[in-house]
Amino acid sequence: MKDPEFWHNKWAANQIGFHLEDVNPLLIEYWPKTRPERNESVFVPLCGKSEDLVWLATQHQDVQGVELSNIAVRAFFAEHFYTPTVMPIGGQHELFQFDELSLYTGDYFTAPIKPVDLIYDRAALIALPDEMRDEYVACLKTRLKSGGRILLVTLDYPQDEMTGPPFCVAEQEVLRHFAEWKVTKLYRDDAGDDHPKIAKVGLSRFAEEVYLIES
Repeated sequence: MKDPEFWHNKWAANQIGFHLEDVNPLLIEYWPKTRPERNESVFVPLCGKSEDLVWLATQHQDVQGVELSNIAVRAFFAEHFYTPTVMPIGGQHELFQFDELSLYTGDYFTAPIKPVDLIYDRAALIALPDEMRDEYVACLKTRLKSGGRILLVTLDYPQDEMTGPPFCVAEQEVLRHFAEWKVTKLYRDDAGDDHPKIAKVGLSRFAEEVYLIES
C-alpha cells in the first residue's frame, strides 16, 4: 500500500477528513443501479470505519471489508456498540465478525476475501497514487464473481493543483482500468465556487463521479 505508516499515522492522529459521519447519499441513491439481491455478497475495500458498512449490512446478508488500520476497525465496532468475534488469520490479518459483517484488518492485497457479487468502492481507488492503481484494480477484479457489479465513486480535478490523497481518477482512467467490462457513468457533480476544494484549496475545478461497472 502507499506507505502503510502514512495511513496508520492518519488514524492514530484522528486526521480522517475522508471519513463521512453519515451514510454516503450517493450509495443510497445509486446502489439500486447494481440490481442488488439480499442474498448477494458485498466487498468494501479500504473500508475504514465507514457508516456505509452499517447500511449495506441492512441490505445484504454477507458484507466483507478490509482495512489497513486496526484502530479504524476497532473504532467502528465500539462506536456502534457491536461486540465482534475477533480471530487471527494467517498471522497477517485479524477478522472481526459480527452478524452480516466480516472486516479484515491488514493489507488489502493479501486479505483472504472470498469472491463476491457486488463491490462498493467510495474511497479506495482514489486513496492510492497512480503507480499503485493498476495493481489495486487487478486484485479487485479477482474478488468479483463473473456477472458481478461494482459501484465506484471517484474524483476528477487537475492533479497538478493538489497533492493527494484523495487523488484524481478521471473518466478516461476508469475506462482504461475496466476496458473489458461495461462501464456506465451514472452521475457527475461539478462543485460550485463555494465548495471547500475550490474556495479554500484553490482548485480550478472539482467533481465527484459515480460509475456502474459490470463484469
